Amino acid sequence: MAHVTSLDLLPDLPVKEALPRLLSALATDARVVLEAPPGAGKTTLVPLALLETAWRKDGKIILLEPRRLAARAAAQRMSDLLGEEVGQTVGYWIRMEHVASPKTKIEVVTEGILTRLLQSDPALEGIAAIIFDEFHERSLQADMGLALALDAQAVLRPDLRLLVMSATLDATQVGNWLEAPVIRSEGRQYPVETHYLSQAEVAAAGTKPVERLLNLVPKAIKRALTQVPDGDALVFLPGMGEIRRVAAQLEERLPDQVDLHVLHGDLNLSQQVAAIAPAPRGRRKVVLATSIAETSLTIEGVKMVIDGGYARVPKFVPRTGLTTLVTIPVSKAAADQRRGRAGRLGPGVCFRLWSQVDHLHLPDRQAPEISEADLSGLALELSIWGAREVNSLKWLDTPPAPAMALARDLLLRLEAIDSQGNPTGHGNALAALGLSPRFGHLVMRGQELGAGGTACALAALLSDRDMLKPVQISWSTPLPDIALRLELLQGKRPQTPGFTLDENTLRRIREQANNLKQRLRGKTIPVSDDAAGLLTALAYPDRLAQREASGRVRLVSGQRAALPTELFGEAEFYAVAHLEASDRPRVLLAATITKAEILEHFAHQLERAQEIRWDSTTDRIIARQFTRLGALTLEEAPLPNPDQEQMAQALLQALQEKGVSRLPWSEEALRTRQRLAFLHHLQPDQWPDVSDATLTASLEEWLLPHLLGVRSLEQVARLDFKEILLAHLAWEQRQELDRLAPSHLEVPSGSRIAVDYSDVEAPVLAVRLQEVFGLLDTPRIGGGKIPLLMHLLSPASRPVQVTRDLRSFWSTGYFEVRKDLRGRYPKHHWPDDPLSAPPTRGTKKRPM
Repeated sequence: MAHVTSLDLLPDLPVKEALPRLLSALATDARVVLEAPPGAGKTTLVPLALLETAWRKDGKIILLEPRRLAARAAAQRMSDLLGEEVGQTVGYWIRMEHVASPKTKIEVVTEGILTRLLQSDPALEGIAAIIFDEFHERSLQADMGLALALDAQAVLRPDLRLLVMSATLDATQVGNWLEAPVIRSEGRQYPVETHYLSQAEVAAAGTKPVERLLNLVPKAIKRALTQVPDGDALVFLPGMGEIRRVAAQLEERLPDQVDLHVLHGDLNLSQQVAAIAPAPRGRRKVVLATSIAETSLTIEGVKMVIDGGYARVPKFVPRTGLTTLVTIPVSKAAADQRRGRAGRLGPGVCFRLWSQVDHLHLPDRQAPEISEADLSGLALELSIWGAREVNSLKWLDTPPAPAMALARDLLLRLEAIDSQGNPTGHGNALAALGLSPRFGHLVMRGQELGAGGTACALAALLSDRDMLKPVQISWSTPLPDIALRLELLQGKRPQTPGFTLDENTLRRIREQANNLKQRLRGKTIPVSDDAAGLLTALAYPDRLAQREASGRVRLVSGQRAALPTELFGEAEFYAVAHLEASDRPRVLLAATITKAEILEHFAHQLERAQEIRWDSTTDRIIARQFTRLGALTLEEAPLPNPDQEQMAQALLQALQEKGVSRLPWSEEALRTRQRLAFLHHLQPDQWPDVSDATLTASLEEWLLPHLLGVRSLEQVARLDFKEILLAHLAWEQRQELDRLAPSHLEVPSGSRIAVDYSDVEAPVLAVRLQEVFGLLDTPRIGGGKIPLLMHLLSPASRPVQVTRDLRSFWSTGYFEVRKDLRGRYPKHHWPDDPLSAPPTRGTKKRPM
């Protein structure tokens, strides 16, 4: 059949009226934005309309679709209009499937394919136009593809046409950003009657998304099928878990003439076709779908949409380096897309499972994936493209700097880029595989190690859903053993109690593993779970872990996570693949790895270091040598010849933290320090300041030299702190110290009494009263300037008088004391004239 080449011969879809304006814009502008509502027919009609444009010459038109299912469906629909088989004028190219021929002029590709086309030939020879369909979804790959295409257009291909198409995007904003004209198609959307729940109905359904959906969706489906007498229902749910649970509730409740289908990206082709195809005559269908059904696809017969109101999106957390799927409220733009599905073929009804008040608080649009995704794949592609700086390309939203920094760090670990950010040969090979950098590295290094079969199986296993599903929905205990899953993949092991094997996931993983094996050159050894730990670690070098205690591991980043280590025989080291990102993270998938494997295969990342530090539990200096990988300690041993200065510094730091007052001062050293403090108070310009603050600040100056060879507080206590303090005095000062601040004074009895300098303003001489008989005047220190504060003591060494004027005491105070105490202490001397009485240290019978 002849090609459809005239606009008049194209189907009468809403976008058709805008095609003349679109073709006129593309004739003069290399960039154009087309805004058309859902169901307008832009995916099908626009590429066909471009076939006879003069600027196309013999170039190919590339139509970019975000999903494989949509790519196949678009190619099939255009081929049907041309009366051809897919692969003639219109073909498609998706992962693991390329249907095209030399006659192909329109090729529908998924986003990863476009990146490979650009990287392999930046000039895009033989390509006349790239159409970015459904750009409002703002996928990371679409943003990157457009940035690279714009760069290629600016530098190499000014004639390359770039057409951005969207249903709900702010076309004016994009048009201004691209400096491109905006063509709008008003479309011909059929009216859709929209129903909301009351706030009371929403509140009664529960607060958690899963709980709310299980309570509301089955009732809404029943209501829709009852209120709308014919047509099919499309139900939007966030993910496969919710689809399975709702399907389980509906199996026994749907009327006999209603068939139940599911639609998501992981189904095989026949199941996807069955979900999209019209229901047989006399029957109706209910399709439970993820957001895959929001755009591009036309599901025949749909007159009702039941929108659960949630979407599941990946969210990358730079702080942890983890990507997790989060369930969030749908945006207003996505809700409009979903509602439009009910009005594509005729009037429809949309049941929104939230209230009108809730709708007002929904975000206008979902954040672009580039702002919340793991950017390691993007960083590798930019490195290969030669874009050293992110800002050298044109972005609608610039990739966040923290996520880009983490991405480059991972690529360095994977040896995909060098320290300058240039791609290595290994990095180029990773990108060519079409896998994420992690899984590409896993597959290639696994092949080099002779474990290619296991590597392919593991890459497929880790990139898909878990094949083990808990029997009970509420079952929350993980079964994190990767090796067990590899055995199940080979059919070697029976099912595990409490879990069931998902046959669809198992089949899909096997298909992906076989496809990877076919793409690898060289012999692949059969799958073996023995290499599970090492291969997992190659993909996740940033998630190696060490057992810290039973049930808990510490990751290479220092983060801690729960892991039932008893399931692995309490092994010491683990390679973690999936980690739950939460306040109390737990490991969801892991395998054991040996210390020897880490030492051998991660040698370039190992840090061999010495550690000399103070251990507060033993009050000793610890000197050890380590082999570490991040926060993991692989080897540890005593340091045979530790650096004495480093040890002294570590000890000094510990003493600084304790403070000078807590140093092990001897009684003699403490008194010497008090004497120096008194002299500093008396003559601050001539004597050193020995206060706590000053000594703490100058520890390195006066104490550090004495710490060489000292390793513990016990040894510190043996230091002669008196001599350490005096060492900084000149010989003359040491002589002056004894003259101006004597440590002891001899009293008339002949006793040498220690002077107490604890109060620098009032040094004290505490002496028994009988020992100073005959001493007329108060003794003085400080070169005769400072009278001592006399503490005159009773025979029991208790103060009976405190005075600085001894002469006055003898004339008045003594007689009052004598009267009070001689009856209490009759054996001691209490003379009438203390100045003429001989001093004594004893009693009347024993004067000495």
